[in-house]
Amino acid sequence: MSSGVENIHSSESRLLPPRPQKLVMAIALAIFTGGVVLLSKYGWRQSALFIIGGLLGVSLYHSSFGFASAYRKLLVNRDVRGIYAQLVMLAIATVLFAPVLAAGKAFGQEVAGAIAPVGISGAIGAFIFGVGMQLGGACGCGTLYTIGGGSYTMLITLTTFCLGAFWASLTRHLWAGLPKTEPIVLSETLGWTGAVVLQLGILLLLTGLLWFWSKQGKPSSREHPSPTYSRFFSGPWPLFTGGIALAVLNWLTLLISGEPWRITWGFALWTAKIATFFGWNPSTSKFWDGDTALLNSVLADVTSVMNLGIILGALLAAALAGKLTLQTQITSSKVIATVIGGLLMGYGAFTAFGCNVSAFFSAIASTSLHGWVWIICALFGTAVGIKLRPLFHLPS
Repeated sequence: MSSGVENIHSSESRLLPPRPQKLVMAIALAIFTGGVVLLSKYGWRQSALFIIGGLLGVSLYHSSFGFASAYRKLLVNRDVRGIYAQLVMLAIATVLFAPVLAAGKAFGQEVAGAIAPVGISGAIGAFIFGVGMQLGGACGCGTLYTIGGGSYTMLITLTTFCLGAFWASLTRHLWAGLPKTEPIVLSETLGWTGAVVLQLGILLLLTGLLWFWSKQGKPSSREHPSPTYSRFFSGPWPLFTGGIALAVLNWLTLLISGEPWRITWGFALWTAKIATFFGWNPSTSKFWDGDTALLNSVLADVTSVMNLGIILGALLAAALAGKLTLQTQITSSKVIATVIGGLLMGYGAFTAFGCNVSAFFSAIASTSLHGWVWIICALFGTAVGIKLRPLFHLPS
């Protein structure tokens, strides 16, 4: 499997023997089943979203669908295959989202896209997130599915990502005065047909430009695995299969939860709850004061439930494929890079209204202009992050 996040299948990891993998698979399946039953207490939607989270974990793991690595390969090697898969994902999601968001309702509840203003704070946040991705070795969803695959280095990334997101929530008022526009939604400006046609045209144009640009370099030649029935469970999947799966699962998330897939909010909420347990007073924060999410169970939160589902789904997929690995070596320089990267990702994502999932994937599928601004700024941050990687002895 080509690693979307470099920590899973590196030379510093070891494969678990078959018998423990079967035991892990049985335990993960039991926990997953129990979770579905337990979450039914909060309504069928939570159980369904937990299952969708699990399927996202399976899809991410089997296709090694990495955003951070795809951007790095694009800028370093002119390897555009990961970006092609993302463009396909965005095109399918745009088409699927349009009728649902145009209707405004699904399954008896209102639905809304991932909409946010276009502003200086969002651009800076996306840039910071781009730098963090390259130092932390993953994006938001990559952190979760890699943990499921056995990389405990990513537990450091997750912890610092959570701390960074919480830190950003406490300082969000400091960014409020920076220039920004009201949310610019292409579907509201051009109508849904016009917005979809425009976005599909832009995605097609980007595909052509990337194809031409990639021919100027020499990307590595590795064949994608052909999709077969047996590979559905054992993997690996082609990148395009992963992209299609993510688009469909994000659409299902929109239908069932009323909002597209997101990740960062769950990280900030977890940290805020822990801080409250240790005596922090939410009323001291402009952002958290009066937020009822702190009073409710984490199992009642959509993002949290899906994040947990991604980890379990990836764990189940890795064990089922017999590829569950445990990282056996961590260098001090990698730990330092991971800590810095996680903090930057958390702070940047919360400041930019989300990470690569909510502020890029879900935003563009919702025809929100801030999604396009996010990816431009994140790519500039990625370029800086790539330049910083050698300082921590990380491969380019």
